[in-house]
Amino acid sequence: MLKELRINNFAIIDNLHVEFASGLIALTGETGAGKSIIIDALNLILGGRADSNFIRTGELSATVERVFE
Repeated sequence: MLKELRINNFAIIDNLHVEFASGLIALTGETGAGKSIIIDALNLILGGRADSNFIRTGELSATVERVFE
């Protein structure tokens, strides 16, 4: 089970740290808030293909880290 997600310099996300509780998780927000970007980051940690377009404009690298239980 995914316990934590850390995202840095990934697309429009500067710095994000989320700790997930057990149970159903829902991502909600306004258009352009970054919900799809979080899904893209989750896709990467599950083996998806990385793309340099994910690096935040003006930065040299991006990181996505996770903690599984």
